[in-house]
Amino acid sequence: MKIAFYGSSLLSSYWNGAATYYRGMLRDLAGRGHRITFYEPDAYDRQKHRDIDPPPYAEVRVYPATPEAMRAVVAEAKAADVVVKASGVGVYDDELLAGLVAASRPDAIRIFWDVDAPATLAELAANPGHPLLEAMPALDLVLTYGGGPPVVSAYESFGAAACIPIYNALDPSTHHPVPPEPRFSADLAFLGNRLPDREARVEAFFLDAAARLPERAFLIGGSGWADKPMPANVRHLGHVYTREHNAFNTTPLAVLNIARDSMAAVGYSPATRVFEAAGAGACLVTDAWDGLGLFLEDGREVLVARDGREVAEHIAALTPERARAIGEAARTRITREHTYAHRGAQVDAILRAVAERKRERGAA
Repeated sequence: MKIAFYGSSLLSSYWNGAATYYRGMLRDLAGRGHRITFYEPDAYDRQKHRDIDPPPYAEVRVYPATPEAMRAVVAEAKAADVVVKASGVGVYDDELLAGLVAASRPDAIRIFWDVDAPATLAELAANPGHPLLEAMPALDLVLTYGGGPPVVSAYESFGAAACIPIYNALDPSTHHPVPPEPRFSADLAFLGNRLPDREARVEAFFLDAAARLPERAFLIGGSGWADKPMPANVRHLGHVYTREHNAFNTTPLAVLNIARDSMAAVGYSPATRVFEAAGAGACLVTDAWDGLGLFLEDGREVLVARDGREVAEHIAALTPERARAIGEAARTRITREHTYAHRGAQVDAILRAVAERKRERGAA
């Protein structure tokens, strides 16, 4: 099928946490014979911070962040068999959604792909006139980055014809063990941009743990933290490019995953970092959230903490031998059950089933 995908960015992970999700998913779908064009706006300096060149698995169309350019790329949706509007494009999101519903063919599969379902659902609850609610009757599917049963139930209550979580996963060709790099040396490392609904949890789980272990080394990567007061044993890196993630995950004794407030509240929402770290064989420490057991087993494949004190206790007790054992167990589990080949097969089957139903309705 010919897929037109309108998202934030495929080429850059700069202020764009969905980049590796898009890459893994679309690479696998292209390998299954789908032809993909990815449309991304030139916004937020992402094109100045590209992680990759345009890949062979998708044609990438970068358009100026203007109303005229947006309308021009929307018009191209009429040639696609599948039209995907992702959440959080960042510019003209509402206009993109309405335009794509209008421009796509009646026989095309129309999808809203939500990479931040808790935030979107909060908006829908607060605004009965939300553009997504107006577009919902025309959508064949809502696919989500995660969220499990709570998100499915919520979307169905808002009138979605179907809501299916397509979880983050591992691309083993991209995220895998590499030799350590001294600049990423630490007892505990955390990678994530500074966001309003993440900052308090970073304070509670990461900075508090660092303050409890002043003799240990802590490392934080991601944009926005430069002016954040931190304990003296925390070193700040700034933006870490995706090509550096393997070394960032492989080098420290352990790495920390911290869910954003909304993701933790809903549960069933493993971040891309979980799979990247597991793929690199890292020993992962994570905050607690419902649904974690679907992906990793506490105590054997991951260490779960409920606050900074428990994070500090894990690090104080962790030996290099146990860290390696946990990291290898996680890598084995994720490689066996949670790769983008698994997710791509799921999406491919969904698309073919929906296309068949639409053909049958059209022939009736």
